[in-house]
Amino acid sequence: MTTFNADPVVKAEMLIRKPAEQVYGAFVDPDITTRFWFTKSSGKLEAGRHVTWEWEMYGASDRIYVEELEPNKRIRIASSDGTNVEWIFTARAEDQTYVVITNTGFAGTGDEIVNRAIDSMGGYTMVLCGLKALLEHNVELNLVADKAPDFHV
Repeated sequence: MTTFNADPVVKAEMLIRKPAEQVYGAFVDPDITTRFWFTKSSGKLEAGRHVTWEWEMYGASDRIYVEELEPNKRIRIASSDGTNVEWIFTARAEDQTYVVITNTGFAGTGDEIVNRAIDSMGGYTMVLCGLKALLEHNVELNLVADKAPDFHV
């Protein structure tokens, strides 16, 4: 019997038909990010800075630490739950950007780790879908708020 003890690596990926500068900026600037993901932020992402994101409808928040920003190419953060998230932005054409979000560092029992990883994959996929609708079609889908409407506070 072979035992495999590896931490899960969650990836969510999406082609956004907008320039890398605009797609990257949507995650750095909370005036844009609040239109497709969290509802409130303590400020723009800046390397070496802590920022608090809030999902007011759920009474939830996360205090993240911005580890690294590489304009139009990469964002790396550490979440308050001990996980790490990295966004990679790859320009595919003048008006296309391929975004890969990777989430690692899940903790807990085996079942808890699996559940958190699955939730993360679904969440980041939903975030990318919301971003795509916003940037490509100027439509706010309210995906995060509508995912669990019975859990609003």
